[in-house]
Amino acid sequence: MSRLSEVDLGVRLSKSEGKKQLQAAQERLVHLRLLLGGQIGPGELGPPLCVLFEGWDASGKGGAITRLVSELDPRHVRVAQFAAPTFDEKRHHFLWRFWPVLPGWGGMAVLDRTWYGRVLVERVEGFASEEAWRRAYGEIVDLETTLAAEGTILVKFWMHVSPEEQLRRFESRRDDPYKAWKLTDEDWRNREKRPEYEAAVEEMLERTDTDVAPWHVVAGDDKRWARVDVVRTVCEAIESALKARGLDPDPPLST
Repeated sequence: MSRLSEVDLGVRLSKSEGKKQLQAAQERLVHLRLLLGGQIGPGELGPPLCVLFEGWDASGKGGAITRLVSELDPRHVRVAQFAAPTFDEKRHHFLWRFWPVLPGWGGMAVLDRTWYGRVLVERVEGFASEEAWRRAYGEIVDLETTLAAEGTILVKFWMHVSPEEQLRRFESRRDDPYKAWKLTDEDWRNREKRPEYEAAVEEMLERTDTDVAPWHVVAGDDKRWARVDVVRTVCEAIESALKARGLDPDPPLST
């Protein structure tokens, strides 16, 4: 059975329960983020935190990122969005353009689209040669393994939605003058190639899911569920990483 087909897209949260659970998760993240930044607890810088988002068009990446960072001090987190590489960026190795935004100790970065574009859109659309995108799996795993060895906490999300829910969101954007700008002809073309993209996603999940950088496939048909799942998963990753280093995620706080 494929990884995507195993996802239960029927999970739901009511408005009241979603709000309650999201608030609790966000409060926990604020605590953990301040701890990593040395603002509370022992006062020492914690490991870098890098959160990666990939997913279908209209899968809720933007909304999830907003809820992930909205309660954090903007000085303590960087959100970077990556579109198609520029002419100058294409002159370099495909990983080159991502290095400047990676967090250092005590830092946090959120990447909206990532180096996985090489094995997704660049693969399906023919923007990279087959030799290049096949080689990229190993290069990506090597990069993430290196970052993890240096201490980085890597949290990777694939935001998954059904074709039916994606179509509903496309039509909603099309009919809303304040959201129509989010929908492009390319989005419709990509939708027509869903089988090819599904094959690329499945291979990506299989070949780049590692102990130090596992994939979290988020059931995204219900936005409330997805947003809570994302914030909770980041909190759990931080807590696990701290405990693995012998650090207390809930140290005594000075008053």
